[in-house]
Amino acid sequence: MADPSSYRPKPGQIPDSPGVYKFRDEHRRVIYVGKAKNLRQRLANYFQDLAGLHPRTRTMVTTAASVEWTVVSTEVEALQLEYSWIKEYDPRFNVKYRDDKSYPYLAVTLNEEFPRVQVMRGAKKKGVRYFGPYGHAWAIRETVDLMLRVFPVRTCSAGVFKNAERTGRPCLLGYIGKCSAPCVGRVSPQEHRELAEDFCDFMAGRTGTYIRRLEKDMMTAAEDLEYERAARLRDDAGALKRAMEKSAVVLADATDADLIAVAEDELEAALQIFHVRGGRVRGQRGWVTDKVEAVDTSGLVEHALQQLYGEERGDAVPKEVLVPALPEQAEAVAQWLAERRGSHVSLRIPQRGDKKDLMVTVQRNAQQALGLHKTKRASDLTTRSRALEEIAEALGLDTAPLRIECYDISHLQGDDVVASMVVFEDGLARKSEYRRFQIKGFEGQDDVRSMHEVIGRRFRRYLQDKERTGEWEEPVAPAAPGSAGPAPSGPVPAPAASAAPGGEEGEPREDDGRPKRFAYPPQLVVVDGGQPQVAAARRALDELGIDDIAVCGLAKRLEEVWLPDEDDPVVLPRSSEGLYLLQRVRDEAHRFAIAYQRTKRAKRIRSSPLDDVPGLGDTRKQALIKHFGSVKKLRQATVDDICQVPGIGRRTAESVAAALAAAAPAAPAVNTATGEIMEEDDGDTS
Repeated sequence: MADPSSYRPKPGQIPDSPGVYKFRDEHRRVIYVGKAKNLRQRLANYFQDLAGLHPRTRTMVTTAASVEWTVVSTEVEALQLEYSWIKEYDPRFNVKYRDDKSYPYLAVTLNEEFPRVQVMRGAKKKGVRYFGPYGHAWAIRETVDLMLRVFPVRTCSAGVFKNAERTGRPCLLGYIGKCSAPCVGRVSPQEHRELAEDFCDFMAGRTGTYIRRLEKDMMTAAEDLEYERAARLRDDAGALKRAMEKSAVVLADATDADLIAVAEDELEAALQIFHVRGGRVRGQRGWVTDKVEAVDTSGLVEHALQQLYGEERGDAVPKEVLVPALPEQAEAVAQWLAERRGSHVSLRIPQRGDKKDLMVTVQRNAQQALGLHKTKRASDLTTRSRALEEIAEALGLDTAPLRIECYDISHLQGDDVVASMVVFEDGLARKSEYRRFQIKGFEGQDDVRSMHEVIGRRFRRYLQDKERTGEWEEPVAPAAPGSAGPAPSGPVPAPAASAAPGGEEGEPREDDGRPKRFAYPPQLVVVDGGQPQVAAARRALDELGIDDIAVCGLAKRLEEVWLPDEDDPVVLPRSSEGLYLLQRVRDEAHRFAIAYQRTKRAKRIRSSPLDDVPGLGDTRKQALIKHFGSVKKLRQATVDDICQVPGIGRRTAESVAAALAAAAPAAPAVNTATGEIMEEDDGDTS
């Protein structure tokens, strides 16, 4: 625990202008990012008597080891820079909203020649028009099914579309009139795009135009005695009205607004957002967060606005944003939203009328979401804390291991040896920190030696990055157009030399002097294996002079926990939460290693010399590999040996031997021509 006075800047060093500040821990990891209208006043609040600080703020300042700041010209620039740094560094003490579930969107792929209507989840893609989010995917499909009668836009996948083009026959929807069948040329690309754009206009709330047009065409057809056409238009109008009824009118027509409500307690907060377009609720979304920093309702609202609209542009930002409390710098936030929309955005608290009533409904949903989340989350938080405490007690650690790294070795019959490193922080997987290794120095099933090499490589990098920490310099953020731009907070040392090319597989190669991810050490290293693997890992750390990182191994056979220099394992109860967490960590490392090993194997399948043997199919390839164990051993076999494999005649055996002999000696051993039938060796020899 650091003393904040040890890194407190002198008052005269801190400017009194707007800016963004970062707190870093002893490993140079950014743990908190904030902005201020007056940097000097804001930072002074962090360096007062610890007893007067909020508990979470006190934890943050005692975890930190340094503070830095960047000066900007305006409060809007500070808001933009704060958002970009939170997104880049993912600080552990900043509020981070998590979706309580994955919400589906109705998407129209306008970036394709023939736009497609479909259900989409996950990150938004450029050139795709989104509507929603919806509570359920089936609600989207029901709406689309009703609207395809009027807007027969393509809904099929790329494979179905190409097959219809090849055969010249449309799918079922084309036959029943719910697709305009552009795949067989019933409509031109331009006509189909116009249909898709009309579909988007209707979904965006411009519904009255199409209803009136259909009703007018219906009356005209009836007057012309075209009763069948009039009946079809009547049914089309009815389908659109039913689609509209699925989202009730809650505000005046043509109102576009997002309503945000917050329900919170001392530890957590839940947000609910209603998306109203054209006066109708088009989507609902919920977020939950741990209040890891001392933040009030206005602060929660500001963080929500940053996360919700940080990647949005144009009409995705509505004309009105209704909130329960205004952010501290409401004018700057409203200006930031207006810049993203391209026109004025009203950010306010509803006071009366329909919008106030709807806000009460949104607030009620937020309170229910918080109650449901706490019911689900309570046992999870308790379980993770208890698991970490049990591990610390079983291994004799002074504190709970908040960062755990696990390593696993994987290979196939001693070839293509790879290793994985997975990271768990606070009992949860942190996949952005995962790493994978290629081991090329030797071949064979020497898992102990492989483990020693991997641990040595990882922590050798840690020591190198740790030595460079004193030479590290934060790159200056680029200036906003038309502004004086951010300025560094005083003199800084020269930047460190950029990383040399190469390194571990999957390792980020930053060339800007920023500390590498290997610079963050764990409190506990777990290896997949028993006493030999644990001894190898401990020996690798001792050779590097690292004695403040605990090591243990988890053997699969009896799920025993092995410690260095101990003849007997530590046996945790089967019902132990600590054992369950170690199993999850070990299994994740095993999964990650096997996935990498299979990727390497797949690359080698395509270059198998057995592929050139005429008449040798997959079944007999599998039989050969299973009999000999690898292509390397098959290459050493004689024709008579190959004939011993069931289903292999002498002529085929001669062809196999000739193909293997013709392969270049320097080519890698292709042991994966049919490796699917074989099991990977996970490196646990205990």
